[in-house]
Amino acid sequence: MANKCVNLVIRGRVTGVFFRASAQREARRLGVTGWVKNRADGSVEVLAEGDEESIKEIISWSHHGPSAARVDAVDVRWRSYTGEFPDFRISGA
Repeated sequence: MANKCVNLVIRGRVTGVFFRASAQREARRLGVTGWVKNRADGSVEVLAEGDEESIKEIISWSHHGPSAARVDAVDVRWRSYTGEFPDFRISGA
């Protein structure tokens, strides 16, 4: 199965609800690498790389997130796979 890379921007009530920590836990469970960070506009951004099935699962998860979150929209943009990430990290504060 081919490796894929996706950039997600998740909008809604996604800050202050452990979205980043939950995304990291989910990504690590799926064997996905990359990062998650809060954005200045209150959204959360994810860059994820991994096998196609795992990437589809992280996209699906991002549509609901952790139980305290309320996801209104997820922008999905496919990118070229680079393999540059050793693990999945929380970026920024």
